[in-house]
Amino acid sequence: MTYEEIFQKVKQKFSGADVSKVQEHLAFQFNITGEGEGAFYAEVKDGVLSIEPYEYYDRDVLFSCSAKTLLAITAGKLDPIFAFTTGRLKIEGNIEKALSLKKFL
Repeated sequence: MTYEEIFQKVKQKFSGADVSKVQEHLAFQFNITGEGEGAFYAEVKDGVLSIEPYEYYDRDVLFSCSAKTLLAITAGKLDPIFAFTTGRLKIEGNIEKALSLKKFL
């Protein structure tokens, strides 16, 4: 699977998330490792979600994992906390904000 295919699948999954009540600014970067390697970000600002295929340098949280892990998490087949505790998902940054991402899945 290519980076573009992975990005489109994840963007499609997140695009239905209701962030209209989110008052704080959230910025997440996702680094895909291995097959389909690349980076993209998801930002919630003023109740609007943006997902773009770029790096986000002023991010709150950086998630790093394989495409397989990311797609399993977004499909609801893998709990992100379990993925983190088993080393399949690496998280850098604000853990509290990282946990807030789970409500959008």
